[in-house]
Amino acid sequence: MNELHLYEVLRRPLITEKATLLKQGDKYAFEVARRASKCQIKEAVERAFKVRVNKVNVITVPGKTRRVGRREVTGSCWKKAIVSLAPGDKITFFEGV
Repeated sequence: MNELHLYEVLRRPLITEKATLLKQGDKYAFEVARRASKCQIKEAVERAFKVRVNKVNVITVPGKTRRVGRREVTGSCWKKAIVSLAPGDKITFFEGV
């Protein structure tokens, strides 16, 4: 299994319209490292925010294709994780956003 440090797993929180709606159901979205597994994501969120994680869903988002002159260039892929917390747990980092 690949060893990633806790701070390498979570890249940034995703603050989008869809992610904001997910907060009402105790779900939070993060951009994570491409090599990170579900177990590593769960451990990183639990240790970083001191909450209990029930479930982790992972999505690999393909890069966007755009035109640069006559060529089509594809951006790099990235990985998104949607983390479901135990009832009663909240991540205060997202409050007020």
